[in-house]
Amino acid sequence: MDSSRAAWLLLVVVLALSLRATPGSSEDAEICNMKESELRECEPAVWGPRPPSPTTTCCAGLGKGDLPCLCSYVDSLLPALGVDRGLALQLPAKCGLTLPSECGEAAA
Repeated sequence: MDSSRAAWLLLVVVLALSLRATPGSSEDAEICNMKESELRECEPAVWGPRPPSPTTTCCAGLGKGDLPCLCSYVDSLLPALGVDRGLALQLPAKCGLTLPSECGEAAA
């Protein structure tokens, strides 16, 4: 596993563990109304030169997720972790969702 991918997984785990530490949190932690498992389902779609399409689980999570909240992470740690910003911003459209204006524009 390359270091960027390991860092991405570490970020997901750290976010999940921090959410689990909150009283009343469930086994499958959430961030921006998306379960940890749904975030992991989206991971392959934001990596590499020819990523696969997002899974139905990823798209279902994005559909109920708080997209402006998720977009707040696009320009923070994700680029440093090797996540392609353009691919991340393309996920909503690939799932048949509208990219919120707070997210900027997705690369074609």
